[in-house]
Amino acid sequence: MVDESWQLKQGDRLVGTLILEEIDMSWSDCRFEPAPAWEDLRPLFAVSRDAWVRGDQKAARAADEAIRTAGLVLVPSGGGDPITDLLIRINGETARFRH
Repeated sequence: MVDESWQLKQGDRLVGTLILEEIDMSWSDCRFEPAPAWEDLRPLFAVSRDAWVRGDQKAARAADEAIRTAGLVLVPSGGGDPITDLLIRINGETARFRH
């Protein structure tokens, strides 16, 4: 079995690599391997995660929108069309996304 993976990019910058571990309904659950550009975006994801954990849906949706407008794209490592319209969550070494 070939591992399915994506490069998470912001413009030309590599943010990290997502390696598929399983699919849970509409979410793709992945292992996240950060690249140096991750440090610039880590705070956006922390704000989203913290808002969802404390149950503040308004703040969580605003944080998710900030992530969405950051210009992130998932580029399949095996070729194919990039995923530009996605909802993505990253926490430590795990990531999940849906599109």
